[in-house]
Amino acid sequence: MIRINLDVAMAKRKISLNELSERVGITLANLSILKNNKAKAIRFSTLDAICKALDCKIEDIMEYVEED
Repeated sequence: MIRINLDVAMAKRKISLNELSERVGITLANLSILKNNKAKAIRFSTLDAICKALDCKIEDIMEYVEED
């Protein structure tokens, strides 16, 4: 399973969901879905924009976790 750690990355950089939404150009609703691990898919362009906005690497916001 892919786990999204967007909330952790945002907290480390002290950035709000509203600010990230503005920087990335996606809606609060879609960012919230992603942040809460409810997303079924994500575009590479969105990942790219998030990484640029947070000045991070992909592994800072996503990880693979084996399911039990």
